[in-house]
Amino acid sequence: MTDTPLQNQTTKLVVSGMTCGHCVASVTEELKEVEGVLEVRVDDLVKGGDTEVFVVSDGPLSLDAARAAVEEAGYTAQA
Repeated sequence: MTDTPLQNQTTKLVVSGMTCGHCVASVTEELKEVEGVLEVRVDDLVKGGDTEVFVVSDGPLSLDAARAAVEEAGYTAQA
């Protein structure tokens, strides 16, 4: 019997308040500390507005943990 590998999952978060590359780096760094997170991608920074952040994880992402990580960086997030 072979194990079926888990598929990676992508979750979109909408992060408010990021204005620059440093903001993106801070949010990315905090999100990468969340269990299961493999990659964080910000396609287009909307300065001062709501920016879509895509989080790739090795299974279901804990939205509470992701929101807490974004808040730790100084911003707010919604799924």
